[in-house]
Amino acid sequence: MSFKNSTAEKTTITRNTDEIEEMTGNIYESIVLMSKRSNQLSVDLKEELTQKLAEFASTTDNLEEVFENREQIEISRFYERLPKPVAMAIQELMEDKIYVRNPVVED
Repeated sequence: MSFKNSTAEKTTITRNTDEIEEMTGNIYESIVLMSKRSNQLSVDLKEELTQKLAEFASTTDNLEEVFENREQIEISRFYERLPKPVAMAIQELMEDKIYVRNPVVED
């Protein structure tokens, strides 16, 4: 997933719960769905950040040898400015980009 192209809100906004409920027919199912998707996004985001920061890892770190790496700081700032995974999950749900499969209903 490309986190750069996310159109999710970067700040907290008020949501209409009726619109969220319409997506699945039940507000609680919608919340669980957003929660699961948010966890998936969070794991992906963390893995991507860890891979990028691993390039800067040093095997011999001493307190005296620790220095600031401008590229590492810029990468960290970029990820801090991204929308939160919950906001991305809400945006995906509202744009109907999440595939929902309910095995109870399908039977």
